[in-house]
Parts: sequence; structure tokens; C-alpha cells
Amino acid sequence: MIARAQEILVESFLLEPCLGIPNHERFPLLIYRSAFVSEQRLSADILVEQFAANHWTNAWENGVFDYHHFHANTHEVLGVLGGEAVVLFGGQSGVESTVARGDVLIIPAGVGHKAVSGSNRFSVVGAYPEGAIPDLFRDTGSIEVSVKSRIDALPIPTHDPVFGSNSLIHKFWADDGSSFRRS
Repeated sequence: MIARAQEILVESFLLEPCLGIPNHERFPLLIYRSAFVSEQRLSADILVEQFAANHWTNAWENGVFDYHHFHANTHEVLGVLGGEAVVLFGGQSGVESTVARGDVLIIPAGVGHKAVSGSNRFSVVGAYPEGAIPDLFRDTGSIEVSVKSRIDALPIPTHDPVFGSNSLIHKFWADDGSSFRRS
């Protein structure tokens, strides 16, 4: 069962650039805590179906890489299927967060992410708006101008991956930037 949007805790972090991780100037990282609740048998199929119903496709199931990386051509959603992990977002001086089963992470293009530690059962289902095929950049200590331009040009997705149209992602990724805090 999916929690109602107004009932979940949303953590948002607008992250500053960090060496080879550009992060996103306008869109904060969003963590929906316990977005999937009371789901006795949360499965990859449930997450894939929910994301696909909201136009986030090209899904996969695995973990989070143990090195800093980001995508410049697409945003990404990760639904925590099982276990828990500490994930570092935004590069070496970014924000660490422990994520657990039922949490959903919406990672804007350019935002670095890396698994720091995790339980044996930690796994996620990932997907991309409109089925984008993600590129992959590792932290090399510098950021190309062309990469930054691609990140900045990406629009807000038409649908929130969990709650659909005109929902949380639209509130927190408002163009005026008034709905989030800088971390």
C-alpha cells in the first residue's frame, strides 16, 4: 500500500557542487520516508508497476554503486525494496542518509550518490522519467561545462514516480525554489 502524499515525511536537500560532482542548482534530492507502508510483501513488481504507471520506466533491480557517480541526462528514482543502507549524496562533502525498505529516493540529474554501507539484503528498484537511458559519470575531480549544461536543461518530469501528476515532486522542484531548504 502506498502512503498518502500528505502523510509521508519528505526530506529535501539542495546540494552544493563538490569537486567532480555537479549536483543540481534548482532541484533538491528528495527522500520519501516509508512511501510504501503496510506492504507485507513489497516486491520489485510492485515498485516497477507503480513507477511505470507514473511514466518512470526502464526499471532495474540491484543495489547502489559503492563509488560516487551521477547521471547528466536524466533524473532517477530508487525504491528501497529490502534491507537498509547508508548512502552518501552530493559527493564527499554531501549528506549521508540511512535509507530502508519502503523509502523512495528521487535523485535529480547531476546529484552524486554512493553506497557507503548496507545490509546483505539491501536492494533497490530504479527507473527513469519516460524510460530514459541513463549515462554514467564518475567523480573525476572536475566537471565539464557541457555536462553541466545538459543537467540544467532537463525539465521537471511530468509525473511524480510515486504519486502521479501535480504531486510532491512538483511542489519541491518548483522553478522558484521556494519549497526546499539548502543543505
